[in-house]
Amino acid sequence: MLLPKTHPLSRLLHYGRVYRPQMVAAMVCSILNTIFDLAPPYLIGIAIDVVVNEESSLIARLGVTSLVGQLGILSLLTLVIWSLESLTEYGYGRLWRNLAQALQHDMRIEAYSHLQELDLSYFEDRSTGGLLAILNDDINQLERFLDSGAHNLLRFLTTVLWVGGTLLVLAPSVSWLAMLPIPFVLWGVVAFQARLAPRYADVREKAGLISGRLSNNLSGIATIKSFTAEAYERDRLCQDSEAYRRSNRRAIALSAAFIPLIRILILVGFTAMLFFGGLQVANGQLSAGTYGFMVFIIQRLLWPFTQLSQIMDEYQRAMASVRRVLGLLDTPILVPPGHQPLPIDQVRGEVQIEHVSFAYAGHTPVVRDLSLTIPAGHSIGVVGATGSGKSTLVKLLLRFYEPQQGEIRIDDQPIHGTNVKDVRRCMGWVSQDVFLFHGTVAENIAYGTFSATPDEIMQAAKLAEAHEFIQQLPQGYHTIVGERGQKLSGGQRQRLAIARAILKDPPILILDEATSAVDNETEAAIQKSLAVITQNRTTIAIAHRLSTIRHCHCIYVMAQGQIIEQGRHEALIAINGVYANLWRVQSGERFKAATLRGGS
Repeated sequence: MLLPKTHPLSRLLHYGRVYRPQMVAAMVCSILNTIFDLAPPYLIGIAIDVVVNEESSLIARLGVTSLVGQLGILSLLTLVIWSLESLTEYGYGRLWRNLAQALQHDMRIEAYSHLQELDLSYFEDRSTGGLLAILNDDINQLERFLDSGAHNLLRFLTTVLWVGGTLLVLAPSVSWLAMLPIPFVLWGVVAFQARLAPRYADVREKAGLISGRLSNNLSGIATIKSFTAEAYERDRLCQDSEAYRRSNRRAIALSAAFIPLIRILILVGFTAMLFFGGLQVANGQLSAGTYGFMVFIIQRLLWPFTQLSQIMDEYQRAMASVRRVLGLLDTPILVPPGHQPLPIDQVRGEVQIEHVSFAYAGHTPVVRDLSLTIPAGHSIGVVGATGSGKSTLVKLLLRFYEPQQGEIRIDDQPIHGTNVKDVRRCMGWVSQDVFLFHGTVAENIAYGTFSATPDEIMQAAKLAEAHEFIQQLPQGYHTIVGERGQKLSGGQRQRLAIARAILKDPPILILDEATSAVDNETEAAIQKSLAVITQNRTTIAIAHRLSTIRHCHCIYVMAQGQIIEQGRHEALIAINGVYANLWRVQSGERFKAATLRGGS
């Protein structure tokens, strides 16, 4: 959802337009509650008028001349106003808080949903903690503002307009003295906030850096411990926290100076009204009731200005957060979703890559004019040195990135215009860096195939050679694997990832170093199961261990983003090129390792 670059408050109101009736009702309750809360000085002024003037009082002019009757009406009016104040306080409290909860919920879900649609390069350029700060801290800041800050802002505006208007009507000759400081106060507020806004934006940025540091360190706690880097990381966090403290200190130094300056201006207006109003009462130019009312009400007019800094402080913090959240929502989706359907039950699995070139932003191309065709049901292997473009090719197939040149097709249908979810549904991906979610073993195997039955989950685990070790876990398939699967070994995590892909039963299977974290015995077992599950299924296997791909229909050797050799295992050995050299190195190492084990 892209919106024009207008003020964040306008964009927030536009964003929350679906809640406009609730927002209007909350605003009405806040305004009415403020008016009812301002009633005591008015009632005191009327009471003084009744006691002093009796038969010529304001109530008497309405037809009730007895003192008892007037006081009775005044008492009844007081009860009604107090009751209405309590009722509207309940109304605005409930409405604003419910609005805050609804809006922050919608904004967090939409921001997260939008974030999921962004391409991988967006995440590679940003820290997880910074994104968490937007999705959590910034949206919570907006919630806090709607909980109380919006009401306080409306309360202030209503007080100034209502009380100021009343004073101008009742005693224009004196009230202007009390309101004389207001233009200077407002000018001060604008000047202060203009300087505060960038300082609070900096505070939010510093908060995001701290969140990123903490998230990164907690994820890498094992590495920190293994390198005894606790003191180093504590010092780095201390530096980030100190930067956050300095940033906040700069904002506080400016905002703290606001209230004392405003108090001085308010004192001037209040003292002038008190002195000259008293002279007018003595000269008979102003009634005692009106003067008593003004003495009480002028404080209700001027003292809220001392809270204006806090109100604007909350407002600026909220607007800084709104900018960051809406800035995330403004981020364009570089990989178009596509609209052409690709029914998974009709996919044969033929993959055609024609003259594809791709380069990461600011880097030289990692895939250069690459072309290959994988017939449906065939298995291919891709090998090459680190950085040769193997994993990038997988990311292009999954549409994590879009190629700058060329085209990729599945069953003759270009994936560029195809629904991206359909493309990914027809592929099962087992990556080298296995990610498991915090949950049970069964939940992680069934991830993406959420309707799978326990029997189907178990069958997939057996095919992945995972069933035996799962049974040995404390709660079997109901064992919690921990965050990122930290309670399991690398080989166990990889076998669960293979089971997850098997359960998905895709027409195209992608194995990106799928056996890199398993021992030779487990690798042999997995190879046996892969021989079964890859039959009649297009399989793309990226591997450093050449033994895992030696039986593929075709093996491609990549270097600097291009295919330099291709053919079956025996043919590539016969060529005596790069592949043959890699095979001799790996098989020789294994022979030596076996000799050493036998000799020991």
